[in-house]
Amino acid sequence: MAHRLAGKRVVLTQSSTFMGPAISEVFTEEGATVIDDNRDLTRPEAAQKLIDEAGHVDVLIANLAANNPRTAATSTDDESWSEMFDVMVHPLHRLVRAALPQMLDRRQGKIIVMGSASARRGMPNWSAYSAARGAQLAYVQAVGVEAAPNNVQINAVAQAFVRNPSYFPPEYLETPELKERMKQVPAGRLATGREDALFVLFLAGDESDFFVGQVFPYAGGWVV
Repeated sequence: MAHRLAGKRVVLTQSSTFMGPAISEVFTEEGATVIDDNRDLTRPEAAQKLIDEAGHVDVLIANLAANNPRTAATSTDDESWSEMFDVMVHPLHRLVRAALPQMLDRRQGKIIVMGSASARRGMPNWSAYSAARGAQLAYVQAVGVEAAPNNVQINAVAQAFVRNPSYFPPEYLETPELKERMKQVPAGRLATGREDALFVLFLAGDESDFFVGQVFPYAGGWVV
């Protein structure tokens, strides 16, 4: 069976965190040249520099994660609030702004945002994190329809309860907190990182060309 991403050049941000390791492994197995990057994207010039260094980009995976402050809205200071947007929202726009022009010119390309289902379900003490994640999803919906006439597909995965080194590391898996949270998940389990990465692979392939500005819940029924 031919590799599904043979010859494709993929830029993957924060490749050592969140969904980076699983996506890098699956995409490499499928023949892609994966440009794994871990630079600090909060610097305004960093995203453009990354894309310039990468050159030809067929697929951009905006894998952006931040530590959730988990504070009540009344206790969330400006620094904590701004950090969520500085890490997860502003870099997203800069990455898209840098990579999208070449895709539009070629009339081909994929941009996939690794987002969070927390933007789709209200939770106390998650206001800053959820607001930033929500901004990501709204951005995808808007820019997705801009890019669609040029055959460029921009979509997002709104995930939760997926094993990954940032939010569900091994030391967290047996904690009482997680066991309590799992009662809300109809699937009754965590997804593996590989399962999630295989779905991202679908979004990066030709089979997903008719999906435009979509936000796909990937949370075992926790959101639908």
